[in-house]
Amino acid sequence: MRQNAAARGSVRRGAAAAFSGAWLLALGAAPALAGDRAGIELIGYSPDSRYFAFEEYGIQDGSGFAYSSVFVLELPTDMWVKGSPVRVRLDEEGAPLSRARRIAAEQARPLLDARGIAEPAMLLALNGDGEDADFSRLEAGWPGYGLGAPRESFVLELESFEAPSKAACDTYTDEPVLGFALTLTRAGESTEIHRDERIPTSRGCPLAYRLYGVAAPFAAPFGADADSQAGLVALVSVYPLGFEGPDRRFIAVPLGR
Repeated sequence: MRQNAAARGSVRRGAAAAFSGAWLLALGAAPALAGDRAGIELIGYSPDSRYFAFEEYGIQDGSGFAYSSVFVLELPTDMWVKGSPVRVRLDEEGAPLSRARRIAAEQARPLLDARGIAEPAMLLALNGDGEDADFSRLEAGWPGYGLGAPRESFVLELESFEAPSKAACDTYTDEPVLGFALTLTRAGESTEIHRDERIPTSRGCPLAYRLYGVAAPFAAPFGADADSQAGLVALVSVYPLGFEGPDRRFIAVPLGR
């Protein structure tokens, strides 16, 4: 296993997977960027919500190559499982993205099957690409019954700050390289869920972060323990320096640890 971290340079070397599920994009209102903007699809959970998987896919800037990556996260430890991410990149300009995703799906299937990842996921909250939103704050809760209001609501707040990096970022940009912290507030009590001490090399040179959404097991609201944070995952968009500008990638942060 290795620590959960969004990779930039590794996406150039390959990527992975196609599955049916929620098709998501995350940028919101912002100036046009030249970098590639990855999409994300929620693959699902294991029956005990111990494992969560998602796909990151897109067209690489500069080369025009299609890529797709499958990430499998062990939530209690916040670690990628051995063999994850599965990456596929089609080194052929104009090759269809659907082919890259199909190949990656086939390669990732044994990894998903070994952990029983077949339970569907859902989005509790989303800052969509077409929204003019506050990307540093997101409020969510378990769906209410029928048309009822969400239950056990909580607020996520994201903070960005300059942080030391293991990558030679000053060689490529004069912009400050940023880390992030994530705080969850529920019933008046705030808990810091994550704070970068250093930026992992695999994340590249991040210039910005945004709160994208909150994922949860689809069946969780109807269980006996629906008021817990078990299985909840914050999805954070990270924008590392790419070949033609900032690229969009994703970081999954477990909220129930």
